[in-house]
Amino acid sequence: MQFISRQLMVMALLSWVPAWAHHSIAAVYDGTQPKTLEGVITQFAFVHPHPFILLEVRDGKAAPQSWRLEMDNRFELAEIGVTADTFKTGDRIIVSGSPGRVQPLTLYIRKLDRPRDGFEYEQAGFSPRISVPSR
Repeated sequence: MQFISRQLMVMALLSWVPAWAHHSIAAVYDGTQPKTLEGVITQFAFVHPHPFILLEVRDGKAAPQSWRLEMDNRFELAEIGVTADTFKTGDRIIVSGSPGRVQPLTLYIRKLDRPRDGFEYEQAGFSPRISVPSR
């Protein structure tokens, strides 16, 4: 009996390791300083573990800035219908989220709107969701 309880304890500890090894969003991004950006997508990478968007942001007369926008994990995005073709180079989007604590010009996306077609993405709690207007 003692052997079985030790096995269960070891299995429980091992199942916790992948969650611990994955970075904490709160450790990397500052949720207390929300930021909104508008710009044009220059790249969408539907990669594991976190897809990202490179966004060119023009702020008045200053030189354009290239922001790296991180999304929720690839598997959850795929479950709700996001694919490698969801975002295209040239798409104009408006995003809001949490800026990077250390890395400048980085943002964890909490909300994304694509005005051209009404597409919306939102990171609600621990789950992403999308809204795609019917055509």
